Amino acid sequence: MNEDDRRSLPPMAMLHSFETAARTGSFTAAASALRLTQGAVSRNIAALEDWLGASLFERSGRRVRLNETGQRYREAIAPALAAIRRATTQLLDPGPEHALELAVLPSFGMRWLAPRLPRLSQAHPDLVVNITARSDLFDFAHEAFDAAIHVGAADWPGAAHDRLFREQVVPVVAPAVRERFAIAQPADLLRVPLLAQSRRKDAWTRWFAQSGLDAPQGMAVQTLSHFLMLAQAVKAGAGAALLPSFLIGPELAAGELVVPVAIALTEERSYWLAYPESGARSPALDRFRDWLQRESAADRGTDAISG
Repeated sequence: MNEDDRRSLPPMAMLHSFETAARTGSFTAAASALRLTQGAVSRNIAALEDWLGASLFERSGRRVRLNETGQRYREAIAPALAAIRRATTQLLDPGPEHALELAVLPSFGMRWLAPRLPRLSQAHPDLVVNITARSDLFDFAHEAFDAAIHVGAADWPGAAHDRLFREQVVPVVAPAVRERFAIAQPADLLRVPLLAQSRRKDAWTRWFAQSGLDAPQGMAVQTLSHFLMLAQAVKAGAGAALLPSFLIGPELAAGELVVPVAIALTEERSYWLAYPESGARSPALDRFRDWLQRESAADRGTDAISG
């Protein structure tokens, strides 16, 4: 390494302290994460700022936060540090060739992915997929996940996306509710207590509009935060709900829920497999991606989901 190379590459201890402090927002928290003293982290960061000739943090008492220069520097070096971590882990532990850490939306994991895991084991008996329920977006550079299941648009920051299928949402009720309210056409559902997922309060308004009806102004809709809670409430006879069809396959098959009006709400939302856009992918991820695409392609041709 020549003198120019040494000058443009700060010592790793400085970079590690900086990146950890930037992520945690605290020199003390960074020290705990790195198993160093707070003074050591502070000295490493001060040395880095001296090395760069620029301040990276705004300090206010014991609190610190990145300034504009620090934010730009972190965004530039974080992917490189993450790539170094992944490469080192793969070199030290050959397991990643056969193991995958996957973050999954709880409902998707329970109702779509888990029932298919026996087929994954049959196709790849040596592949181990460790599944963790996560609903939030996170930075792959700072989390120990190889991939995640995402719903919505292909907008996970810093990630590549494989589309699995487009969401199809259908109205469902318990059989007794269908009989009690004599539901046969869209207008009949205006007489039924309506339920919706709390982040989709306008779903019924859009469904009625798609069915050629104007929903009443101020239409009462009870909300629940989780789709599977909605399914349980509807099974108990609480009313009608709009639910993604793939989540309620078992209830539909068992006759516990029925689709009283066969009109699906057209949604632009899709389910995606998201994974880091930069850096080398593990062989385990490549095999899992291939299998997942085959599974989702097969389902796109069924009534349960549409793509």
